[in-house]
Amino acid sequence: MFKALKSKNFKLFFYGQSVSVIGTWMQKTAVSWMVYSITGSVFLLGLATFLSMIPSLFLAPLAGSIIGRYDRHKTMMFLQSLAMLQAGTLALLIYFKIYNINFILALSLIQGIINAFDMTCRQTMMIDIVDNKEDLPNAVALNSTLNNFARIAGPALAGIILHEYGEDICFIGNFISYVPVLISLMMMKITPHIKAENKLNMLDDLIEGLDYVKKETEMARMLMMLTCSSLFVISFNTLMPVFAKDIFSGNAETFSWFESAAGIGSVLSAIYLANLKSAENMNKLMIGASLLLGFSVIILAVSSSITIALICMTLSGIGMMGQTSSINIYIQTHSSVNMRSRSISYYMMAYQGMIPVGSLIIGYVSHSLGVRTTVAIQGIICIISVIVYLYYKKHKAIEDLETCPVPYRNSKN
Repeated sequence: MFKALKSKNFKLFFYGQSVSVIGTWMQKTAVSWMVYSITGSVFLLGLATFLSMIPSLFLAPLAGSIIGRYDRHKTMMFLQSLAMLQAGTLALLIYFKIYNINFILALSLIQGIINAFDMTCRQTMMIDIVDNKEDLPNAVALNSTLNNFARIAGPALAGIILHEYGEDICFIGNFISYVPVLISLMMMKITPHIKAENKLNMLDDLIEGLDYVKKETEMARMLMMLTCSSLFVISFNTLMPVFAKDIFSGNAETFSWFESAAGIGSVLSAIYLANLKSAENMNKLMIGASLLLGFSVIILAVSSSITIALICMTLSGIGMMGQTSSINIYIQTHSSVNMRSRSISYYMMAYQGMIPVGSLIIGYVSHSLGVRTTVAIQGIICIISVIVYLYYKKHKAIEDLETCPVPYRNSKN
């Protein structure tokens, strides 16, 4: 499971990030709590999260073009320094009791802009810090395991700190958490990435990247699946507070059970992926994970038992992580060297960029159709997307067979 840690650079990256991502989730939790405490507005609470994620939708392709032209190691250090500065600014504001919601929302937007570049750079950098390229899928899976563990540990730690010490300690803690990341990055020894000689031309790069993805038909189908899932399915998580409070008559603790169940499922899925011996059959794994996600969401929507609902949340976590990580691994292992950063940027756009848009859509639709009906429709959309994916995959296979030379077709038969 930990074979990628044999690479010294990845080991440094992994240990540094293990501290930082917990700090990041502490800050996310503290920001949500603080915004709602200050304003009492659900709209502003949603807006803060929206601003921290939406830049990926617009900036990810640009990030892919820029990062592909510069040394990824130095770029990562620069971006982590900017993130540390953002965290420090927020910590100072709260430490001096400057509870200005406009400043907080502006810093959330800045965080989203930094993340659009940082996440693309981090994913693209994997190929540089893993010595044995066969260990790349394991590295991606370990990174996913780390992020999902932080998704559980970060909010839990933030809850304790918020109750005992206050928001400012959460923000100061996140600021300090960037120190081990920067130290680990400085300790890495990476062969410098060759800078592109031609100047950045955003329009040409976007067209070139889109043409590449379209030619890589399997990659294009996977990205379309991810776009559909992020836009119409994964956002069912947005409605979990309603399930916890209104449908199952619970409280904040009940909501934490739903969040933890999804997080545990994601960790289990990531551990399974980390134990895979090769990156073959990622498309089959994606299909299985997507079906699991769809059916678990449908059962969740009609469930009257909180035990069954929590089991469905765990299964949905397994499905979500299996779907997104298998697509990530496929892109990492099948992209050409000069197109990897742009391919990853489209992955980030389809995943992180579409989720906030999907959350807004689902929030609106649930008011009209009801929460249970909306979630059931999301599960059905997930299953339909798998059927469409399989149809076009089969159609393309038949088309390729019909256009290939007769001797080759006979040999296949």
